[in-house]
Amino acid sequence: MDSAEYERKIAHRFAAFDQDGNGYIDRADFNAAAARLLTEFGTTARCDKGQALYTGAEAFWQGMAGIADVDGDQRVTRGEFAGGAVKRLRDNPERFAEIARPFLRAVIAVADGGDDGRASVADVERALRVLGASAEIAGVAAQSLDTDRDGKVAESDVVSALAVYFTVIEPDA
Repeated sequence: MDSAEYERKIAHRFAAFDQDGNGYIDRADFNAAAARLLTEFGTTARCDKGQALYTGAEAFWQGMAGIADVDGDQRVTRGEFAGGAVKRLRDNPERFAEIARPFLRAVIAVADGGDDGRASVADVERALRVLGASAEIAGVAAQSLDTDRDGKVAESDVVSALAVYFTVIEPDA
């Protein structure tokens, strides 16, 4: 991968987190994502699933800030994201799973109409669109997460796929 491709991927990954487009990732971005997901799936913030989603969003934010917020201002800039989060997650993908799992588990629970711990491909696609993916990308991604082709997506499928997605390999120098 050349440096231009690497920069494009970093920018795209960063934009996925920078929900309000203000140039940095902060707690508000994670809370906004949670609020939009709850609205999309008609779930209240005060119910168990809603509380788990906000708790997961906070854990994800804290994990992200812990590995990337170098200056401690409670904001992760694009530079901090590229130099901190992406590099550290590439070096230790299990860390990504550790910080993302509570949020992703809660997203699946909110999208899970049958309460069996798995969400339908269609509902995962809806969740991805709410989180900022285009309709085309959301559809392809949701289908690819259904690894056993049973029409459902489990938490483990999502965690491993997102770890791969956010692990961006640097270009050779």
